[in-house]
Amino acid sequence: MKILIASAEVHPFSKTGGLADMAAALGKSLAAEGHEVGIVTPLYQGIREKFPNLEQLDYSVNAPMNGVWENAGIASLNYRENLNIYFIDHPAYYDRPALYGENNTEYLDNPRRFVFFAKAVTHFARYYHWQPDIVHVHDWQAGLVPVFMKHQSQSEGWVAPRSVLTIHNLAYQGHYERDRAFDLTNLPEEFYNLDGIEFHDGVNCLKAAIVYSDAITTVSPRYAREICTMTYGCSLDPILRERQQQLTGILNGVDYEDWNTTDNAHLNHHYSSRMMKGKLANKHDLQEEMGLPQSDQPLFGVVSRLVDQKGADIIIGALMELITSGMQFVLLGSGDPELERAFNDLQKKYPRNMAVHIGFDLGLSHRIEAGSDYFLMPSRFEPCGLNQMYSLRYGTLPIVRRTGGLDDSVIDPTDDIETANGIKFNEFAVRALAKAMKKALVLYDNPKLFRKMRLNAMNADFSWSRTCKEYERVYESVLS
Repeated sequence: MKILIASAEVHPFSKTGGLADMAAALGKSLAAEGHEVGIVTPLYQGIREKFPNLEQLDYSVNAPMNGVWENAGIASLNYRENLNIYFIDHPAYYDRPALYGENNTEYLDNPRRFVFFAKAVTHFARYYHWQPDIVHVHDWQAGLVPVFMKHQSQSEGWVAPRSVLTIHNLAYQGHYERDRAFDLTNLPEEFYNLDGIEFHDGVNCLKAAIVYSDAITTVSPRYAREICTMTYGCSLDPILRERQQQLTGILNGVDYEDWNTTDNAHLNHHYSSRMMKGKLANKHDLQEEMGLPQSDQPLFGVVSRLVDQKGADIIIGALMELITSGMQFVLLGSGDPELERAFNDLQKKYPRNMAVHIGFDLGLSHRIEAGSDYFLMPSRFEPCGLNQMYSLRYGTLPIVRRTGGLDDSVIDPTDDIETANGIKFNEFAVRALAKAMKKALVLYDNPKLFRKMRLNAMNADFSWSRTCKEYERVYESVLS
């Protein structure tokens, strides 16, 4: 098959979260299976400097934006066999310090930036000499692509590729007031209605993709069920229930080329389930790097955006109760200024037990995964989550809430004592997380059981070869 993936971020070129990892890993896995794969993404600031072998194609895309035609170049990178990355080169839209906004404020012209991105993807799929069978769009930023393809196939007779949408996080929808977005689409009025792209007097890019895509996937089986309920549906649950027959939950995989403990430039000490000595050495290195005393106390780690969805607020509450209970804690993350301040204040109060690094550092994220004994992910909701899977491979037992992909990927001792590889709790509350952490402290004092669970974790397989086959089945179903 010829598959075109459209994503607003792709690792290692751009990244704010798991979307970038997934888009890249899916593309590599499909290419490894012999499919011809292209990934289309914006050419953000700094990409050309980091990847100087980009080739500027003798080809451009153009699209009307409320009556004004705009053009963008295409830069290309032959990333590996069967996989090309195509970058939409429009400096006025994408040559900026951040992907979506700065100082916790999104760019005011994001509707224009991503309407154009969707139009550029559609133009590329239609006119570039390499013609895809499937266009696979990810999240709201590419959500208008299926609408534009449908419109052009209806009005201009184009036999458009089939379309697949993956929802990574339903909470982010690209919902904008009509006067900020609809005229930019240049769609006829018939598309702006309750059965189309209209949503609460505005344009909803994710809703548009849900309505017009041939198939819909999301990033874990449980999340596929959850988003069809009022609790997790973010007001789109009625539409998702209507399309439930086209909705499939596929648990994300992990790119073990990047996330491994045996061939990793970010780690000073390599280790495996058969040779665990390096795990303790990485722990001591992490304690030294983060300014903590080298200790055999259990070390809890977090790498996360500091937002309520990720449970940062209940982590603070649980730490206030437990931080002096014979444990250490390290955090790497950024987000809500109030949450950043709260973690920093706790660190100042307990400098021998807590270390906080505000920001992001890829190498440090690997070292936290490798050096910690436990990894906290007490999310309010979690479509898939990747850090719990990274933690499993690194022998760091995840402590997670039973929601979305966390529930699908972690096994608690009460689920199955023989295959247990982490700790789960139900209620989104400080007391529930604190109770789970107390269980972790007790488990740490049982070396035999702790080692068994650690080995279970490291032997869990979330490779992309399994996930890739499920996407192939979705593609085959829409093509047939």
